[in-house]
Amino acid sequence: MSDVLEGVKEVIVDVMKIDPKEVTVETRFIEDLKADSMDQFFLIDGLCEKFDLSISDEDARQIKSVKDAVTYIEKVK
Repeated sequence: MSDVLEGVKEVIVDVMKIDPKEVTVETRFIEDLKADSMDQFFLIDGLCEKFDLSISDEDARQIKSVKDAVTYIEKVK
């Protein structure tokens, strides 16, 4: 498993307070984790902090799943 995926999972588990086993690469934030707008904000903020990057609001709106987050971070890193 990639370091980026592991890091994304860590952020999700921390923000959503869920079991790491509930998070797979296919996990969707809203549909699967029932993330509301504040959860989504904290997820993006956590990813920015974890990976030392800045995610624009426009890009953040496109990140809807673990796979989206990993793909985005790998692209900008």
